[in-house]
Amino acid sequence: MMKTVNDPIIEELRRYRTEHSEKFGYDLDAICEDYKRHQREVGERLIRLPPKRIDKAMPQEKCSKDSLADR
Repeated sequence: MMKTVNDPIIEELRRYRTEHSEKFGYDLDAICEDYKRHQREVGERLIRLPPKRIDKAMPQEKCSKDSLADR
């Protein structure tokens, strides 16, 4: 069983998300439109993260019934 940790920042974000969703009756289209409207008013993206480099995936070990039985 996983122990849960009470993080005040996460709790605040969840509270805001719930209040914002309730304001629009949990209508996803209306919620997204509100975020877009706010973004237009601010004049820039709400979140701006640098692009992440994607490394080439390393080949994964092939699994077979025999190799699993040896473990």
